[in-house]
Amino acid sequence: MHFFARNTFFTAATAAALALGTTACNKDKLYPAPSNQFSDQVVFSTPARIALQVNALYSYVKTGGFLGGRYQIYGDIQLNDFLNRQTNAVTGLTVWNHTETETSQNDVINCWSYGYEAINQINVFLAGLDANQASFATSFGTTADQYRGEARLLRALSYYSLLQLYARPYADGAGSKPGLPLRLLAEKSPANNALARSSVGDIYTQILADLDFAEKVLPLTYNDATLNITRAHRNTAIALKSRVYLSMGNYASVITEANKLVPGAAPYAATTGVANALNSSVTAVFAPPQTTTESILSFPFTSQDQPGTQNQLSYYYLPSNLGGNGEYSLNTADGSIYANANWGATDARRTNFVVKGSTGEFFLKKYPTGTPYTDNAPVIRYAEVMLSLAEARVRTNGAADAQALALLNAVRTRSNGTAYTGFTSATDFINAILLERRIEFLGEGIRYFDIMRTLSPMPAKGVAIAVQPTDAIYIWPIPITEITSNPLMTRNQ
Repeated sequence: MHFFARNTFFTAATAAALALGTTACNKDKLYPAPSNQFSDQVVFSTPARIALQVNALYSYVKTGGFLGGRYQIYGDIQLNDFLNRQTNAVTGLTVWNHTETETSQNDVINCWSYGYEAINQINVFLAGLDANQASFATSFGTTADQYRGEARLLRALSYYSLLQLYARPYADGAGSKPGLPLRLLAEKSPANNALARSSVGDIYTQILADLDFAEKVLPLTYNDATLNITRAHRNTAIALKSRVYLSMGNYASVITEANKLVPGAAPYAATTGVANALNSSVTAVFAPPQTTTESILSFPFTSQDQPGTQNQLSYYYLPSNLGGNGEYSLNTADGSIYANANWGATDARRTNFVVKGSTGEFFLKKYPTGTPYTDNAPVIRYAEVMLSLAEARVRTNGAADAQALALLNAVRTRSNGTAYTGFTSATDFINAILLERRIEFLGEGIRYFDIMRTLSPMPAKGVAIAVQPTDAIYIWPIPITEITSNPLMTRNQ
């Protein structure tokens, strides 16, 4: 991997050092210790310092160039529901155009780098926690396991996210195609950069192992509305497993996991752990402070903790007169979701999340907060688990599955008002679910997952060509930084 000089314990240890104070002597002046490096005996010496490191792990994963904004944006702009307006390479032009190369710094290189930096921070934390286990008080054992669960869930999420961009979908070869370098060791130098790619299937196996572990040790609830959305809990692990299994086409396991959260009939709310539920209003889910129980995991920002320049969701999607930069407008041409007759004019997701800008174009205002861009970056919602369960049931049981119909209609009618009465074929039913997912998760990056896992073409839009599943550009190239630093790395062909 491209090794980062950024210190492993910088975020947590700096805060700890401020509390320790400093002393100096002549020898210190001659041979000063690096001010941002601290022994793991220090950063693992108290529960408070360990907790600081856990918070730092979330910061690495939610960095604006990764899951704090850009990743979700990449998941939508590659497809045909948005048009690029600013022709700015920094804000995704090559992603929208399908012209990424190994040297594309702003997307191909940066996304990989941020993802693997987060993974390595997690690995270092886990190794340090294990190495210092003997010094912990017995009473800290449960908390330490919870922290391990949070770390491993974040690692699973990071690997899953990178896998979608840089490797062939699981459906292409049942996971046999080249995946990613599977780095599970704590790396503090470039010594172990040489690592061959594991298969897609092997990466998924590790992702599921991390999520299974997390489910066992994470708390049922934090008993705090904000923490229940922004920190991993048991339901977070279950929800993510339903997504992972859907990406693998393992529909029986989707049903098993989703059934833990979704009851057999309305009202749709988890009966144990955090009371995650389908909110009665989709508008309320995205209205500040974005703390409804429909959000199972999202990454928060404040005016003091922003996603960073040109990473922010509303910067990309809001028009300039509403505080964004209008980087992407909604495509209104045939084939776009805007032009789809099944997205009704009175649908709450259209009337509340679509706005006409001063230029006459239409924009997405799902993320309503302009400067300083503090909208949460969504990861997974209860509505997604419901629609994943509906799809898995149809693919397993066929078009007559009554529970699948009820789940689809529950998500649809809270915004649309018009329920489906039934379907004559499983294909029509599945297409309706995929359409609902496309509407429901517009601007959340989910449609890209659906395109990839179903091996569907990426439609043309504007001047950008269609991309077939057999095309080399169907997935991103491996960045040149990895190719040059890892002698065992192979290119995507």
